[in-house]
Amino acid sequence: MNGISPWTAAASHTFAGDKMEIIYSKSFNDINFIVNATHDSLWVLAEWAGGGKIAFRMAYSPNGILNVKHTDGKNQEAIFHLDTVIGDYYIKVVFPENEGSALKYTTTLKPHTDLLIPFWPRDIVVPGSNGKPENTAGNIHVSQVGTRSGLIYFSITRPRAGSVLYMQNLTALADYCQQTETSCAETVGGRWPELGFALPPTKEKPLAAGKKVTLSDALVVLSREVPDDERGVIKQYLDLMADAYVELPKPETQYHNWPVILDKGLKDLIESPGCWSYVNGHAYFNAYVSDYVTPPEIMVQLAVLLPLLDYVEWSGASLDVMKVIKEGLPAFYDKKLKTIMRWLPAAENKLDGEEEQKKPKVMDSWYLQHPLLNLSRMALKGDSLAKQLFLDSIGYAIKVARHFKYQWPVFYHMETLETVKAETEPGKGGEKDVAGIYAHVMLQAYELTNDKKYLSEAEKAAQTLQGLGFEMFYQANNTAFGAGAMLRLFKITKNKLYLELSYLALANVFKNVRLWDCNYGYGKYFPSFFCLFPLSNAPYTAVYEEQEVFCAFHDYLKHAEGVEILPSISLLLSEFIRYMVSRAVYYYPPMLPKEMLSDEVKVGEVDPKLWIALEDMHDGWEKNGGVGQEVYGAGNAFGILPRHYFKVPGESFMVCIDYPVAGFKCRNNKITFNTKGDSRLTCRLIMVAADKKKLPIFTVRLKEHKEQIKGNRMKDGHTEFAITGNASVEVSW
Repeated sequence: MNGISPWTAAASHTFAGDKMEIIYSKSFNDINFIVNATHDSLWVLAEWAGGGKIAFRMAYSPNGILNVKHTDGKNQEAIFHLDTVIGDYYIKVVFPENEGSALKYTTTLKPHTDLLIPFWPRDIVVPGSNGKPENTAGNIHVSQVGTRSGLIYFSITRPRAGSVLYMQNLTALADYCQQTETSCAETVGGRWPELGFALPPTKEKPLAAGKKVTLSDALVVLSREVPDDERGVIKQYLDLMADAYVELPKPETQYHNWPVILDKGLKDLIESPGCWSYVNGHAYFNAYVSDYVTPPEIMVQLAVLLPLLDYVEWSGASLDVMKVIKEGLPAFYDKKLKTIMRWLPAAENKLDGEEEQKKPKVMDSWYLQHPLLNLSRMALKGDSLAKQLFLDSIGYAIKVARHFKYQWPVFYHMETLETVKAETEPGKGGEKDVAGIYAHVMLQAYELTNDKKYLSEAEKAAQTLQGLGFEMFYQANNTAFGAGAMLRLFKITKNKLYLELSYLALANVFKNVRLWDCNYGYGKYFPSFFCLFPLSNAPYTAVYEEQEVFCAFHDYLKHAEGVEILPSISLLLSEFIRYMVSRAVYYYPPMLPKEMLSDEVKVGEVDPKLWIALEDMHDGWEKNGGVGQEVYGAGNAFGILPRHYFKVPGESFMVCIDYPVAGFKCRNNKITFNTKGDSRLTCRLIMVAADKKKLPIFTVRLKEHKEQIKGNRMKDGHTEFAITGNASVEVSW
């Protein structure tokens, strides 16, 4: 039992008796919802029929004087008006009406005076029998880190009542944060049995008197199940998260002309001197714009080359820059070690040694796997140079994996295999998700050679991912690649363990997203809903990892065709993709006001006119781009365009769909395709006008419905339709 605050002790004592006045009640299945007003709070208490209860504080009056002035209930909704010394409260409660739906409550306050809030209690209490929280026990599986989703997911194990996913719609807190200059970081969490959301404390900037402000917008999904193992926890988390997501208020997406954006980015990538360095007559991409100090890295070259290859295959264009990149790749191979190197050997003397990895022959564990993965992709497309570099290096990769028993440290020396840095943080272990991307590399080798020793290596690595729970995630793109590898292993071996490990990897990714829009401070200038953080403790989102996860999710859904995966997986992957297509353009400095760009840059420099993406986007009160302008994030547009724009033979228009789709076919003035995702959610279908030609009149229908879907003419001449996920779509003209 952890220590508790006086506020929780008092609340638990209040719930000990049975004399509390019931203001309102509602039942759903075997859960009773009871609204009670105590001397200082308005609560909704959820009671399971089989035992166990949990209380949610919807309003709080610090001075202990709270009067319920008005109550109104209809169908599944109830509205309460409270009079307190600090101001007038308005609370709207929506009770669950079907399986998987949420309890929701929204609280607004109209302060009587300019109001500072130096402290606020958390809004979830597990009171226990006789008002003694020590009679309860539970497991907190996930809670908010930094500015990630404002959620906490936990199970009540004594009494064995059920599980709860609580999510705070932090988007609604924008006005509060703007007025008080506070952040929504670390606002949802707590220790058992005192959990949930607490307002960020205000010390200098008050809430304005007489102005309504939202203090809470919560939704709660309750389950009667208490999972017994990792598999059960992961599946329940994904399912409850999807249930919550469906009911979560979501911002509108925007259409952006990615063909034009790509052209701008390609021009700047090729023509900007700050993107290039030259060593021994070869040109190499810098990692960051105007970073001439750091030697060229093979990861950087391939991280740009592969998206360019996607674009060339889609467009049929020929890009000389691809030849330039490929000509420099053999110089990364070390004949003595028989492997590609992270740093260009001819320029290793430029390393300053100030960080562990900035020393000759020191390897960051994932930095070996990632270039091998990209080389294997090129090899499978028929590139002989890539195939040679890949197969010549694969033996070294296996040697390293076996040496570390498939549990990689952060840094190691490439000659001695001595560990340079063992753990990311004390007690946290090394780069745990490298086993997943290593398995992916081995599966690529197996596909390329049909040699079963590589399949065996993939399985050995996969086995080490068991038991990692929500601690698997080191770097977002590697975890996502691991998810795809596990799915492929399942398809090859039919061993269901690997399918479950793919869910484990995806759950780790979704633990590290932000399901709210930071609309305060500089956050007003760019959308951030459903953005993804690159590292488990990173304070910002990053374009390179987001773009690679975006592509990995597309591949996962493609490999999942014909496999019965969790519906929640298809829903969450498709929605991440949809929002990425909408917001990724805001990584480019020309899309942002100059005043929100960082005054100091860690690596290289930031050119606000250059269509090269910033690495880092922060909380609304911090400036952006402080790490640098990321050349190796140039794959952003090149990843989006080929996956979401479809050419129509013989026509001057293209088809843009912001959801992942399968089976896109065009014949006799008719297009058919299937959307991924969930039928409860919608996505955009846009007929993109080209050459300023007038579009034909389109007829759009879902095969599941006879009704024609009406289109809307957009300002730029395109025609837009709203279609649902998980649907068969027909377009004719």
